[in-house]
Amino acid sequence: MEKAVAVDDRRVSHTVADHDLLGDKVNLSHEEAMHFGALTEEELVTEKKLRRKIDTAIMPMVVLVYLMNYIDRNNYAAARLQGLEEDLNLTGTQYQTGLSILFVGYIIAQVPSNMVLNHLGRPSLYLGSVLPTWRFLAWTGQRVSNCALNLAICSVACRFILGLVEAPFFPGVLFYLSKWYTKKELNLRMSIFFSGSLISGAFGNLIAAGILKGLGHARGLSPWQWLYIIEGAITVFVGILVCIILPDFPDTWRALSPELKHVANRRLAIEAAEADVDEAGGMSQLRGFKLALQDPVTYLLALAYMCTTGAAGFQNFFPTLTATLGYSRTVSLLLCAPPYIFITFYALAHSHFSDRLGNRFWFFMYPIPVTICGFVIFMVTGNFGARYFSLFLMVFLFSMNGTTYAWIANAIPRPPAKRAAAFAFINSVGNSASIWTPFTYRIQDRPYYRPALGLNIALQLIAAVCGVGLRFILTRRNKRLERMENEDVELTERDLAKLKKTAEIEGIDIAAARRLQKGYRFMI
Repeated sequence: MEKAVAVDDRRVSHTVADHDLLGDKVNLSHEEAMHFGALTEEELVTEKKLRRKIDTAIMPMVVLVYLMNYIDRNNYAAARLQGLEEDLNLTGTQYQTGLSILFVGYIIAQVPSNMVLNHLGRPSLYLGSVLPTWRFLAWTGQRVSNCALNLAICSVACRFILGLVEAPFFPGVLFYLSKWYTKKELNLRMSIFFSGSLISGAFGNLIAAGILKGLGHARGLSPWQWLYIIEGAITVFVGILVCIILPDFPDTWRALSPELKHVANRRLAIEAAEADVDEAGGMSQLRGFKLALQDPVTYLLALAYMCTTGAAGFQNFFPTLTATLGYSRTVSLLLCAPPYIFITFYALAHSHFSDRLGNRFWFFMYPIPVTICGFVIFMVTGNFGARYFSLFLMVFLFSMNGTTYAWIANAIPRPPAKRAAAFAFINSVGNSASIWTPFTYRIQDRPYYRPALGLNIALQLIAAVCGVGLRFILTRRNKRLERMENEDVELTERDLAKLKKTAEIEGIDIAAARRLQKGYRFMI
């Protein structure tokens, strides 16, 4: 056996140089090196079958769950038009406090939740079990009218606890999808997943309008209480389905044949130029968290996401914005649907082309001036047509979300523990904007809401600066990887162990695995 392949644990004491490991593969070009990571023709056929199987089993479930999650969350905004404030005697900024306090609990629990999820390795049970829990708490929230304490305090307490139990879902699914899909597939799948929230913005308000019209004060309950009860029953049923149907990870999904499991693992190893597995033991989760905090890309993505989330704060007041157009409560709820339906389909096309062209930067940047135009139009005109059109421009912001989520997975590809912690940390920082943005939509600023929308413009500009900074850092890292591709470096025993795992999954020797690793580039 050639010298490059003969390296094993008995011969390695401390370090091995690249030239000793690579042997006759040391002088291969970048294109030749990346050929080691190419799937064979037979594997490409198997990959298509695998992708169809994954899409069929995973995507409908995560979209359905996110749809119910967002309908539950947006019920608070719809309930405002159905007598929530009057029934609970909310005054001043108490409604905004109830809206924002959910995100305090939501942020606190996200990072530890994702670390637990990655360690347990059972997303079906972990994510599925939180659905009935958050539904029970949301149902409790609609019963606060019987609370012996101050109604506003009871409502806020329920919303805070609801945020704690909702925390595992969103960052958990982002990490979960990154364990199944390659970087060229992620943007579209992330957008399909995020479409659950957009669909909820359309149909959640349609359901609310129907309940307002058909069940107003039936059996002594307010319309907003019926809203929580009916949608809650559906959420519990969906949670049970998730526990039964949703597969965990490729290695443990029994429905996959050995051939499909091999291709599922190999294609992800090729993407990261390394096996997509963690070190043994629970301490790898803490190490992954430390690695995430040491990477400046984590902070840039977190700031960019916080700005886009803050600018998207209008979604929590969408029924309030449409109410300024001069129509009844029911019509105002119905007017919410068309912009959300439009952006649902547009965002999917946006993400499809981002994946197809292999570009994240420009697809993150171009919606920014479009949304700014929408904010400006709503701020300066009272014309119905212009104001309603501006809502269609504002929702372009949601097309950025799938790109942002995919960029996180592409910019922080390995190890999985670092990626899981990064997803949770970035989502926590991003959603911190939801704590304070509700207080910018003040009653006295109706109907133009100029302070809130002016702040949204500033946040979008900061997001643009973050996008440029991220492009600069990743471009510099790619150039550094290109320079280092042919440099001779010392490899530790830990490095060799990772290479052996990669070689095992990909069916190549250690030298080829090292050449593939040295040929890795970040997607920009």
